[in-house]
Amino acid sequence: IQIRVDNKLKEDVSAIYDQLGLDLSTAVRIFFKRTVAEQGIPFTMKLNYDGKRSYARKRISQDVILAMKAMSDSAEENGVSDLTLDEINAEIQSARKGR
Repeated sequence: IQIRVDNKLKEDVSAIYDQLGLDLSTAVRIFFKRTVAEQGIPFTMKLNYDGKRSYARKRISQDVILAMKAMSDSAEENGVSDLTLDEINAEIQSARKGR
């Protein structure tokens, strides 16, 4: 999966995930797993009073941080929180072969 984001957003997100003990790949995989488990976005999406989506706020909401913590806990429970880049790539290759 390739995702285009600006450098500032990537740096901000990486700093948060680093504090949670996650790299970007693990965080995205956790997000996907929680999306499946929740059958939807695993946090509330709201509009601010000015009509802008909440992700535009400079400060990340507590809901998102709690969702990320839940995803981190889920990764721990499922034994995927400590995967190396090589292990992640091996999982990707295995999934692609299974198509």
